[in-house]
Amino acid sequence: MIQEIIVGIVAAGSASLVYVAASARVIKQYERGVVLRLGRLAGEVRSPGFTMVVPFMDRLRKVNMQIVTLSVPAQEGITRDNVTVRVDAVVYFKVIDAADAVIKVEDYRFAVSQMAQTSLRSIIGKSDLDDLLSNREMLNQGMELMIDSPALGWGVQIDRVEIKDVSLPETMKRSMARQAEADRERRARIINADAELQASKKLAQAAEVMSEQPAALQLRLLQTVVAVAAEKNSTLVLPFPVELLRFLERAQSGQPPVVAESQRARRPEAPPGVEPVDPPAAPDRINGVPEALGLPETFADTDGLGVPDAFGILRTPGTPKEPGEPDGSGNPDGSGEAEESRGVEGSGKAPEAPAG
Repeated sequence: MIQEIIVGIVAAGSASLVYVAASARVIKQYERGVVLRLGRLAGEVRSPGFTMVVPFMDRLRKVNMQIVTLSVPAQEGITRDNVTVRVDAVVYFKVIDAADAVIKVEDYRFAVSQMAQTSLRSIIGKSDLDDLLSNREMLNQGMELMIDSPALGWGVQIDRVEIKDVSLPETMKRSMARQAEADRERRARIINADAELQASKKLAQAAEVMSEQPAALQLRLLQTVVAVAAEKNSTLVLPFPVELLRFLERAQSGQPPVVAESQRARRPEAPPGVEPVDPPAAPDRINGVPEALGLPETFADTDGLGVPDAFGILRTPGTPKEPGEPDGSGNPDGSGEAEESRGVEGSGKAPEAPAG
């Protein structure tokens, strides 16, 4: 009798152990348990820890309450400004109601993924290319609202949506690169023009100051020579005199050039009764017209050879000849002996022999 009782107790204990092992469940901290008893929701959602279910009657489904990172496949679409783009995104969501996530939707992960793809294509069609490239924060918020509205009924909350990458065609990339390059070049030219304007104003002020003191220009020239010589290179600097520019300016305007005092002192003195005249700087030896050089009309070509008076002296009509001046008769002293000899030869008389 006692042996049978012991066997019954052992059998009951074994059955209890089998029942406990079949009905015991452990729910982790980041999970919640939904019990379906004979296909119906049984009680509240089970909290983390050890829990018991009825074997062969209850079915426990564990729902992860952590934030899930879902990558949205790249979607190709046409923007509002007719540009073909390819955009991919990422969605962060979590389950806030385990019972709704199990009962109201078959697979909440797949449902959220499809809703994200649909919302992304809708965002692409409603946006411009510039918005996709530069105004992503607003697009992310709009996409989050589009996904979160139906997901709340599934017990899912959308935490964040981010557009990862926007792929453009190669032709569009080249066009955008040319546009950016042209814009940078335009800004560079504007900056250079502004710099030139400021520099011209400063140079005008400097020229105004230097015009009051002409020696300042010479000092500035010396400073430039010193700066070039400090580089220790083979550059040769030849200062161009400003006086030469002034001389050329006077010659072009038709004014007589200015002769230095030292040159005036070396001129030959004119004979008495004749007004001295400055010699031309460069006589015209081609056509004998000194007016082309801005010279007075008195510098005329007297001999028809295109050469003006070599001494710069003009003889007025009736001016007596000076002794020793050649007169073209072969007599160097210019006396009248040649005329007397010609008169004797014309009369046919021989010259008288000297006495003795």
